[in-house]
Amino acid sequence: MKIIVRWLLLAAALLLVAHLYPGVEVKNFTSALIAAFVLGLFNTLLRPILVLLTLPVTLVTLGLFLFIINALMFYFAASVLDGFHVAGFGAALIGSLIYSLCGMVIDVAMERAFARG
Repeated sequence: MKIIVRWLLLAAALLLVAHLYPGVEVKNFTSALIAAFVLGLFNTLLRPILVLLTLPVTLVTLGLFLFIINALMFYFAASVLDGFHVAGFGAALIGSLIYSLCGMVIDVAMERAFARG
């Protein structure tokens, strides 16, 4: 139940990103659900490999390179989906930052909501 609620909220967050930033476009809520699933899949499968491969660069930049990796995941997800479009890498960077902030708020809210029950 918790995973489904988080997935729905992350899809809504993706729609919020598209509403707040014009460089990110999401066609409808169904596209947002699919995009949130693909983003989660990429972050689960590809991100750890990329973080490991770019560890020296990440250390030299004091972790700032992780923003680039997040933007790449966002951009890759948009490139493989039809209803989700990102205007360019800069838009992917800003969109991934907003999406990550929304994800952190969602995680905190879910912890509080499910800790009571």
